[in-house]
Amino acid sequence: MSALAVVAVLAVQAEGSAHEPAAHKEPSASSGKPGRGGEKRDSPPPLPKESGTGKRVVYSLGQDRIWLVDGSGDKGPETFTVRPGNVHPSVGEHKVTGLRNATVGSDGVPVVRVVYFSGSGGASAAFSSARDGASPEPAAGKKTGAIRLRSDASQSLWRFAKLGTSVVVVR
Repeated sequence: MSALAVVAVLAVQAEGSAHEPAAHKEPSASSGKPGRGGEKRDSPPPLPKESGTGKRVVYSLGQDRIWLVDGSGDKGPETFTVRPGNVHPSVGEHKVTGLRNATVGSDGVPVVRVVYFSGSGGASAAFSSARDGASPEPAAGKKTGAIRLRSDASQSLWRFAKLGTSVVVVR
């Protein structure tokens, strides 16, 4: 009977970690603190220069990372890694043009918390999280402007971004 309880606990733990692939996990925005294993985490990269002012989302194509900047200067921005699709938005300032709770991405992946901000190269650019927590490489032969985030990151972005919020894309 106790073996069954151990198996149940291990299954629950595995369920919790199965939603985010290990290769895509990273420290939270409050890095610099010891991690679960006691190791010291590196601080996240600083907000890129020339990334605008005021409340905005900054998306770095070169770093595969976003920053949520509240513009008040009261606190540092939250930052998260992303996994981009194979069609990239143009560098410059965009606006959030749409929000959708759930849909199926252009690559066939069911997604949640979709934040649309631009169109480029025949595909809409949007931040989202895969419903199942997976973060596969873009499907061969399919154009996708999907920029995938971990579930916790997409929840933060979903609370932050409203229609009209600036999205500044930098190299």
